[in-house]
Amino acid sequence: MELYASPMACSLASHITALEAGLPLAIHYVNTTTKKTAAGADYREIAPNGYVPALKLTNGQILNEGPSVLQYLADQKPSAKLAPAWGTIERYQLIDTLNYLSTEVHKRVFTALLSPGASEAAKNEAKAHLDPTLDYIARRLGNRDYLVGDNFTVADAYLVTLLNWFRYVGSDLTRWPAIDAYHARHLARPAVKQAVAEEMAERQRRAA
Repeated sequence: MELYASPMACSLASHITALEAGLPLAIHYVNTTTKKTAAGADYREIAPNGYVPALKLTNGQILNEGPSVLQYLADQKPSAKLAPAWGTIERYQLIDTLNYLSTEVHKRVFTALLSPGASEAAKNEAKAHLDPTLDYIARRLGNRDYLVGDNFTVADAYLVTLLNWFRYVGSDLTRWPAIDAYHARHLARPAVKQAVAEEMAERQRRAA
């Protein structure tokens, strides 16, 4: 399989998931501004919508939405327990959580904040959602170690990625002690540390 990603973008969650599952995965970094791969190919020939992640399966088919990519990767290694089994209520709780993270957090809060072309009005509207969103996540998380069930899942891989963004735009996570502790704990996971290190190295290589 091949993962098309952008350093520290939402595709980081898929990178983390693959490492957690021990899946062999070739990673191709994409410039989401120019829509070019590192090899210079037009990324829109791979993913017409132009955003990451995109997962190219061994049969050549492409998945191009974060929740589907995350669940597909998790299902390749059920023993890693990165997603509950299909048919269980926990699996639907996972889907519920992924949909919330991808729409109400990722799209609603960060699309404007992380887009250079967004208007100031759009950015200000998005900023107004930062604290209420963290309030809601804190309530949803409670004092548990994981978002869904009793072990690390793809929902946690996604939330860790999004919490990185909250910090990047200036949110002080220490105001939400449970979230701050959750973030620190999962940043220390070997797979998370490795994925972040690799993607930060790629970001630094680009900036050089």
